[in-house]
Order: sequence, then C-alpha cells, then structure tokens
Amino acid sequence: MPLEARDVSFRYGRGDWVIHRASLTVDPGEVVGLKGESGLGKTTFARVVAGYLFPQEGVVLLDHAHLRRGCYNPVQLMHQHPEKAVNPRWRMRDTLKEAWEVDDATLAALGVEPSWLGRWPNELSGGELQRICLARALGPETRFLIADEITTMLDAVTQAQIWRAILARVRESGLGVLAISHDGALLKRVADRVVEMVDIMKW
Repeated sequence: MPLEARDVSFRYGRGDWVIHRASLTVDPGEVVGLKGESGLGKTTFARVVAGYLFPQEGVVLLDHAHLRRGCYNPVQLMHQHPEKAVNPRWRMRDTLKEAWEVDDATLAALGVEPSWLGRWPNELSGGELQRICLARALGPETRFLIADEITTMLDAVTQAQIWRAILARVRESGLGVLAISHDGALLKRVADRVVEMVDIMKW
C-alpha cells in the first residue's frame, strides 16, 4: 500500500503557506524523485510526510489510513546534515541500538568500518556519519525512506555507495523512497520518476 500526501498545506505560525495543497504518492518498491531549488518547501514537505510536522490542511496516509506514530516509525526521514540526527553524547554503537540491532550485512553494504562503532559523532566525517544514520534508518520495519538531500555534501564515491545500498533495499524488500534534491542529474540516475516541487502544489 502507498504512502500518500493529499492536498497537504503547512505554514509556520501565521506566516505565508510554505507548502500549499501538495499531493504526491510513493508506492512500495518505487523511487520517486522530488526536484526543486532551495526555498520551495521541500524539507518542510518531507517533515510533514514523515509525521514530524502536522499539516494545517490535507492528510498523510499510509495504507490508506492516517500515519500512526509508535515506538518505531515505518516512514524514516534522513537529512542532509547527519550530525543533527544523532546524540553527541552517544557512541555510534549506542546510536544504532536506539532503533534496532543492525546486521553486519547492512553495515558492510554501506562501507561502515567496525572501528567506527566505538567512536563519538565528532570523530567521524560527514560521509561516515551519514552511512551510520542510513544503517539506523533501514530497519526491518522501515517501509518508506525519505531522503532529503542526503548525499549533497558528500564525495562521489560515498554518494554512489549510499545510493547503491538504498536501491538494493528497494529491489530486495520493496522499500519505497522519496528522494529529494535540487540535483536533477542525480534524480534521473536513481529515481523511477521525477516530479517538480512546483508541480505537486496548487495555489
């Protein structure tokens, strides 16, 4: 069953609408690319679809029902800056255990070295930290991944390795992915279809 945003609108306080009547569907096993320049509301839309923000209008549905937030969210959101997604007082091993017991195959596919797990976040590079965050996000109950500019700041080798691991999970388990980026070339390489942020909204 799909992950679906229907006519979703959101604004902060009494300001202007950041997103207005935005609609988009991601099916299991599908990679949808969402393209748009900075300032168009892509990150806000991602947070609404993942359930971190609640829309003032419209609904987000999973399996045609309202998205429920439990002990583990089946819709995982990853950000461009992984250091903001981890506890700086936890070693990487504890960060992974917060969500689930990560298997060695997932870590190996992402190029995570065993020695990294004993380190603090500030002892890792951005690429190393992002790989660990992805390993944490790809839990057994994860059905959809929202990837918000997750490889924009990374070198080409790390970027390729991360996307290979994501696409392998798409093929193997039917993971649905919403890949958000301003990089149209990247989206054409990884996505089954690409839509423009301005085209999914109605004003």
